[in-house]
Amino acid sequence: MLSLRKTALWLGLVGSVSLASLSAFAAEGEIGLPQPALPLPAIEPAEPSFADVTVPAAPRDVALPEPPPAAPVVLDTAETVAPLPEIPLPDPAPVLATARADWLRVALEERLASDTLLRDLRLRQADRESLSAFYVKAEYPLAFVRDGAFTAAARAAVTRLKAADEDGLDPTDYPVPDLRLAREASPAQWAEADLKLAASVIRYARDARGGRLDPTRISPLITPKLDLPEAAEVLAQVANAADANAALEAYNPPHEGYRALKEKLAKLRASHPSSPPRLKVPKGPTLRVGMRDERVPLIRARFNLAKEPEDRTVYDDRLASAVAAFQKEKGLADDGVLGPATLAALSGPSVAHMESEIIANMERWRWLPSDLGERHIMVNVPEFRLRLVDGDSIIHQTRVIVGKEKSQTPIFSENMKYLVVNPSWTVPPSILKKEFLPALANDPYYAAKKGYKVIRKGNRITVQQPPGERNALGYIKFMFPNQHAVYLHDTPNRNLFGAGKRAFSHGCVRVDQPFQLAEEVLGEKWSEARLKGLIGKGERYLNLSRPLPVHLTYFTLSVDEKGEVKTFNDLYGFDLKVREALGLRS
Repeated sequence: MLSLRKTALWLGLVGSVSLASLSAFAAEGEIGLPQPALPLPAIEPAEPSFADVTVPAAPRDVALPEPPPAAPVVLDTAETVAPLPEIPLPDPAPVLATARADWLRVALEERLASDTLLRDLRLRQADRESLSAFYVKAEYPLAFVRDGAFTAAARAAVTRLKAADEDGLDPTDYPVPDLRLAREASPAQWAEADLKLAASVIRYARDARGGRLDPTRISPLITPKLDLPEAAEVLAQVANAADANAALEAYNPPHEGYRALKEKLAKLRASHPSSPPRLKVPKGPTLRVGMRDERVPLIRARFNLAKEPEDRTVYDDRLASAVAAFQKEKGLADDGVLGPATLAALSGPSVAHMESEIIANMERWRWLPSDLGERHIMVNVPEFRLRLVDGDSIIHQTRVIVGKEKSQTPIFSENMKYLVVNPSWTVPPSILKKEFLPALANDPYYAAKKGYKVIRKGNRITVQQPPGERNALGYIKFMFPNQHAVYLHDTPNRNLFGAGKRAFSHGCVRVDQPFQLAEEVLGEKWSEARLKGLIGKGERYLNLSRPLPVHLTYFTLSVDEKGEVKTFNDLYGFDLKVREALGLRS
């Protein structure tokens, strides 16, 4: 509390303001001054300072007169003066709100700096940095908390995280805070709850986009370009969304093939999970027409063939035809022979196994770009089929030959940029080392017999096959430059397209009806007839007017136009590896 004298001097009121006035202000609470109990004495004015004033010295023999004594200044306590202007005090509410926000920021910063907490949240270092950057720039201290309560976006996001299994994800991977956290909870508790929810939202978004496992760990030949979102981007999108549930769900693949599998998963779970397979056929020898087996009546019952032959154990033509139709429906070789693969398809997988297969295939849809392209080519390797899609329509589809198990076709997406008619073929280093050089060592004339040219440059040997009907690439190839050096092309061995399992190539995709595909890709300007007219006239490069996305995919399950699930053999074992990596039951 200031003394009355010092307060008067501080206000610059000495000589003009009476002590009575000051006392009056003090009494009204405008200034924190004690009310004097006794008559106030006169206040001496402050002595002036002469420290900085230079006075010329007087002659020694001159006597200077003594200055008259200064008259004391007496304040008139009865004098009235105008009151001081009122200074408005700030509203205490904003002060408290600001303080609360500051406490929340401090608590959040402490937890962001805690390695233990961030390790518990299972955040990558890049996500940790992006998360911190988001909170630093955010308007509010926390992403999902306002005024001591969780936001509507927080509650909607929690709903989606708890329903993650609808998209084949594991809800236990995305822990959520207790939404009943009391308003009176400490800033530390609110900060931890907000970070917990933020971390789960980020992980869900990344997993939904394909970040749950590294595809290259399944195989080095699986090299998709994953579009994994940044942590700050996810939080900004979800925390400010009008419907955070939908915003979070949108990170899952938008493709019709994915949605169809998701619907099948829901229907499978809605059925009785413990229900037995449709048919249990005991193991036994492969059955062909004319063979006898005790399992035949069971198989006939499976196809509702009521009329039975005299010998019920005979595998006859009628039963073989029913089996062939079933094989075609399931994508198997439709030869009517009842082998292990057909027998397994007839028996049907258990519900748990079927569920794991659906989820594994849904996971591989995440490896594709969100935008496949309005026009694009989709090759499903296990199905041995190529489809050219324009909008919602398949405008061309054909059989293909893919890589053998020892020389697998890689799985990736890239843009087709040009075609080559009458291509020459340079033997890839892998084939040159494993096949060509050993054959050349056994027969010096091997290259000449096959029509190859051996080009030697120092210690380096290159082998080329000139254009022609014997060329391994046939008459045309479709180029989409990529790290694997594979492409779509024609083939002189057209008889191989009649096989059920068409895995014969060294990794490239051989296309049936390549000139029909070329006409669809290039447009009416280059008809099939015009393209074939270029055969034998040297290499000709034809550039596309715009790039055409090509997606080499690996799906062992698909849903056709009728809503029926079609299954394909796990050609390279990728499906099994994905299920194992995700910890799914088989």
